[in-house]
Amino acid sequence: MSKREPRSLLKSLLALLLIAGCIWAAQWQYHRGVARHERNAQITSHIDLPVQPLGKILVDPAKNEWQRVSATGRFDPQRQILLRNHYSEGKYGFEALTAFSATSGESFWVDRGWVQAGATATERPSLQETPLGEVTIVGRVRLDTSLPQGNFFAIPTGTTKGLISEANAQSSNMVTGIQSDFYLDLLSGDLPELTPKVAAEIPELTDGPHFAYALQWIIFAGLVIYGRFLIRREVLTREEL
Repeated sequence: MSKREPRSLLKSLLALLLIAGCIWAAQWQYHRGVARHERNAQITSHIDLPVQPLGKILVDPAKNEWQRVSATGRFDPQRQILLRNHYSEGKYGFEALTAFSATSGESFWVDRGWVQAGATATERPSLQETPLGEVTIVGRVRLDTSLPQGNFFAIPTGTTKGLISEANAQSSNMVTGIQSDFYLDLLSGDLPELTPKVAAEIPELTDGPHFAYALQWIIFAGLVIYGRFLIRREVLTREEL
């Protein structure tokens, strides 16, 4: 008569839960890998396309992300924002965004590039001068509905010191009336000062480790199956002999 394994049912249920968790994690990593691969393919196919008028692209911004566009209008120096936690060559700083009103009627953010942080957290960094009057800019269409709802400072006007906190900025007119379905990474313009000193970077075009992680989770599930069910069956068979 074979011996019954203590808490056999509980151990088997635990093994099944581990297997289900591994399979879920594998699918999650696989879909992340597919999404990143598709994003890389879109970037690669769009970044070198000819510059198009902004109005032509706005029919479907999501389909045309990373496409270079041109727009004519005016920057609003009254509405400038620094997005926190951005780095360039290991140095901490901000992405500097300025509101832009196009002659075609759209108002949106323009990322004018990276700037190094000041000596203290609330010290205003050195910024490129905001041109006044009508200008024509060239930038890449970007999608990010969180702009500028994340961590940011607003830049006050009429002073060169201090920054406005996120809470105070959001309670003012800093972010109202600006489209949230797209913004532009500034590349150049019809004035020399429009070219960013440190332009927004293109993401690294690799698929990352997601497919490898998905395979690892499948292997982990196989190890659970082997360790719990196959080895157990072999041990019980030997005991019966």
